[in-house]
Amino acid sequence: MCADRANHVMTSEKDADQTYIDTLWNKQFHFLSFLPSHLQEEIDKKKTVFQKLEELQDQNSGVTSSEDSMLVRYKASSSNESNLSLTTGVFSKEDNFHSLMGRHEQLLSHKPRWHAPWKLIRVINGHTGWVRCVSVDPVDNEWFATGSNDTTIKIWDLASGKLKLTLAGHIMTVRDLAISKIHPYMFSASEDKLVKCWDLERNKSIKDFHGHLSGVHTVDVHPTVNIIASAGRDAVVRIWDIRTRLPVMTLSGHKGPISKVKCFPVDPQIVSCSSDNTVRLWDITAGKAMKVLTHHSKTVRDIAAHPTEYSIATASTDDVRSWRLRDGHLLTNFESEGLGIINSLSINHDDVLFAGNDSGMLSFFDYKTGHKYQELQTTEIPGSLESERGVLASSFDETGLRLITGESDKSIKMWKQIPGASPETHPGLPWNPKLSSQRF
Repeated sequence: MCADRANHVMTSEKDADQTYIDTLWNKQFHFLSFLPSHLQEEIDKKKTVFQKLEELQDQNSGVTSSEDSMLVRYKASSSNESNLSLTTGVFSKEDNFHSLMGRHEQLLSHKPRWHAPWKLIRVINGHTGWVRCVSVDPVDNEWFATGSNDTTIKIWDLASGKLKLTLAGHIMTVRDLAISKIHPYMFSASEDKLVKCWDLERNKSIKDFHGHLSGVHTVDVHPTVNIIASAGRDAVVRIWDIRTRLPVMTLSGHKGPISKVKCFPVDPQIVSCSSDNTVRLWDITAGKAMKVLTHHSKTVRDIAAHPTEYSIATASTDDVRSWRLRDGHLLTNFESEGLGIINSLSINHDDVLFAGNDSGMLSFFDYKTGHKYQELQTTEIPGSLESERGVLASSFDETGLRLITGESDKSIKMWKQIPGASPETHPGLPWNPKLSSQRF
């Protein structure tokens, strides 16, 4: 009887304790026993997903290296509004590490082609202002033209570097030149708001294209249709009929001055870049952008077209990228960190990409891999200032064996590859790619 009484007393004490706990819970913490309906619905949805994952894991129990490391956790945060999120990680840190290492090893296995290094072979003087643009004869590869802050266009013999002709007509800086492959015409874009057409058989200006509201920075000739495209500070691309000089279309969308425009035979037939940090691929049939590339974070200053591959490269500060033209797919991030303000890009048939920057640095890349294999400083002209060392324009000749640069020291420089160079004598900069520079 004493034992029964003792058990009864202990039970009563437990009941009293439980009653006290229940009362305290109801008074102080009862609100934690339920959630608002919308949060409960979210939890139920997540639970359903979690259950399916568990079922899938059970079905594939023989493979445990990745499923066993699946981490599912609920993360609650209290703020002005309650939030509930499900974070799912399929691979553990070790799996991710091995995956990244595998990708890096795969990158290392795709070594870039070796390219012979470049050297200076000629310095040409003649302009009295910065040399802002260079364009090579696309038909016979016998001459090239340059435009300058001195408002003139000069024609030079490609083999000897001697001046053949000076064309005057603009009253402000000549910013760009484009030479037609199907007509004996050259087009120039200037800060005086004009695009001029020059007859290369009569060596004089025969047409002016009026319409831009401010300086024209860039012009290009369509390779198959009788149109040109021009753009500049007024942030629109204007398309003109060469025969009538009349505007055909205006492409609007950029939010800042346009640096470069390029024409192509198939869609997108017009590509432009701007200080609004974007590259736009234009559908000229619809009169609007078919794709806007927003990967650059600063002004996009130049576009270079690959001569045989349907792709382009674009340059911004410390940032060079290549793109597949058909759909704007990113191909390669180049090793361009620390290059500063890149003013000019050029690509030759041998998959060499050249980039010239504001401080006179010349960088050469393997186009396929983005590997920078050579870097050198431009040669100083005696008497020039340190601020006059920038590379402003560039172009390979039609063979891709000579590079011409226009510079802020008022000179034109010609470069060629070192004859007799080999991978043993001139190995170039080391190849140690980052995952961010892979060709996608």
